[in-house]
Amino acid sequence: MTAESAPALEAYLHNHIPLSAAMQVSVISASFEAVTLGAPLAPNINHRSTAFGGSVSTLAILSAWSLVNLRLNAEGLRTRLVIQSNHMDYDAPIESDFTATATLADPAAWPLFIKMLRRKGRARIVAQSVVQCGEILGGRFEGEFVAFRLDGAA
Repeated sequence: MTAESAPALEAYLHNHIPLSAAMQVSVISASFEAVTLGAPLAPNINHRSTAFGGSVSTLAILSAWSLVNLRLNAEGLRTRLVIQSNHMDYDAPIESDFTATATLADPAAWPLFIKMLRRKGRARIVAQSVVQCGEILGGRFEGEFVAFRLDGAA
């Protein structure tokens, strides 16, 4: 993963998921191990002057989706990647700009995920994300993503 990948990912998110542009999502870092996205409080504020729960959840989902998508692209696979299910815990109010850092729930599951995707044309994997506001843990996300192979190639 190169430094150019972060601007490309940010442009992709803003162009293909307009909500990310409205939220002013930025890519802070992107690697095969973790993706960190950031969002300012102002466009994501609620009636209590804290981050809106939907924005917090969205940033967590976007970071996890981005991580799995980056890894799939690195495998050279054309896929459609969707979220199937998720769970979000809100641990503390978020009172300023916030970040979401995604990792795979079980990195050792990746080879089997790819094997299944190549063999069956569809596979599932779990990613997790931690939402922070500075040093404060704002929330924890876990989601199951499904990839569908589009190119038919093994």
